[in-house]
Amino acid sequence: MATRPTVARTVPALRRAFAPFRKAGDRIALVPTMGALHAGHLALVREARRRARRVVVSIFVNPAQFAPHEDFASYPRGFAADIEALRAAKVDLVWAPSADVMYPEGFATRIEPAGAAKAGLEDKFRPHFFGGVATVVAKLFTQAAPDFALFGEKDYQQLRVVTQMAKDLDLAVKVIGVPTVREQDGLALSSRNAYLSKPERAVAPSLQRVLKASAARIKNGEPIEMVLEESRAEIGRAGFALDYLEARHALTLAPVVSRKDGPIRLLVAAKIGKTRLIDNLGV
Repeated sequence: MATRPTVARTVPALRRAFAPFRKAGDRIALVPTMGALHAGHLALVREARRRARRVVVSIFVNPAQFAPHEDFASYPRGFAADIEALRAAKVDLVWAPSADVMYPEGFATRIEPAGAAKAGLEDKFRPHFFGGVATVVAKLFTQAAPDFALFGEKDYQQLRVVTQMAKDLDLAVKVIGVPTVREQDGLALSSRNAYLSKPERAVAPSLQRVLKASAARIKNGEPIEMVLEESRAEIGRAGFALDYLEARHALTLAPVVSRKDGPIRLLVAAKIGKTRLIDNLGV
């Protein structure tokens, strides 16, 4: 039976736990999470294990990336179940700081990313979000100093922001995107899926179906904007309140008008009931 991973809750404890790994010259992979772990997170852990001898998973529900009207207080939490899942996955270390440890009294520094963070996608609807993400991830990278950091492609704009931040700040970590894990009907796994009612859950996979159909049409040469307009209408008819459905350059997230503009990523965000879902797909 796998042993329970060590849980560190302070920065000195984290560094003490890392000391034997570093002394042995072990490569370290970090999987940042906000807990409420599901199969998507465990896919990140498996990829981390493939790349490094030691795997650390952070569990921290970051208040800096929630606006006052968002679901910080009700965000799913289940630390005991998370630890059991990580034990079964043979994770070496869990970094689980409190908000007071991550943002102690007098904390006054914040990273404000540009580039992909100002693409008019998630940032348009959650203008606080990527500053909070960039700040906490930069702290995680400096605290853990991993060789690799694994992020899911479901949060695609976040992946691009974090990748650029690590490059811009010369952080010695390789950021790796891992393909989205899905339910059998195509719904992207997310901790927020727990909020869906049964009727909403039945409708939710239509986002992925629309993305796949849109990507196929664009590959076949149909005009991008025409495809997007028709797909936006289809998402609305399915019962969603659409925030955006966009075609963007897969690396910069700049708008594209034709396939000649570079590799394309379709990105969507929409609400069904009170639950906001995001997804994306390469063309």
